[in-house]
Amino acid sequence: MEKQITSWFSPSLNKEMPIVTYGYYGFAVLLIPTAGADYLEYERFQMMDALAPLIDAGKIKVFSIDSINKESWMSNEMLPEHKAIRHNQFNNYVFNEVVPFIRNASSNETYVYTCGASLGALHAMNLFLKRPDIINGTISMSGVYDLTEYTKGYWDEQVYFNSPIHYIPNLKDDWYLDKIKASHHIHIYTGSGSYEDPEANRRFSQVLWDKGIWHDLDIWGADINHDWPTWRAMLPYILETKF
Repeated sequence: MEKQITSWFSPSLNKEMPIVTYGYYGFAVLLIPTAGADYLEYERFQMMDALAPLIDAGKIKVFSIDSINKESWMSNEMLPEHKAIRHNQFNNYVFNEVVPFIRNASSNETYVYTCGASLGALHAMNLFLKRPDIINGTISMSGVYDLTEYTKGYWDEQVYFNSPIHYIPNLKDDWYLDKIKASHHIHIYTGSGSYEDPEANRRFSQVLWDKGIWHDLDIWGADINHDWPTWRAMLPYILETKF
């Protein structure tokens, strides 16, 4: 499997940010890490092994970036309003730096899909919903789409605008809605086992249906837990059968 690590100093985040690329051809899958993990997390947990047949066949080209959750909602030292600022800086990093990098590494016509598990699922969904003009869809696994689950009671305008279950019901701009609705790849998957929250996924699914947004909701059984074996099974299945 072809692998390349690149790094640059991010103007959005004011720090060096690495990105790893797997593969040589195919539509782009942008992996967002879980919790406080880094850009090599998916490789360490054998996700690349699970995706190897699709990567080697040229169906997908995978990109993985660092999270900055430890510098935002997972930080115990920062003021909450500063966490929200950092969160928005991360969004800008993806929109203004990572997506252009992906297209430069592929082509301007390359479809880009965000993908994440756990907290990464919330970020993946939020990134797509905020910029459906440059991101073509999302695969979100074992997520909770309510940012207040992570803000320890803090609430402000920026929490609202990064919490899909809050802002989507009030979204009335047809420019955004039409682009979101144009996506054929909004995939929401979860298990029903330990530490999974299938009801949170059902609630968010209903929010999307209420706005006329087609999506693929799939809730797996009680033996499917919030852990890497689940995501190693889910992601290849989704990419093989839904794309």
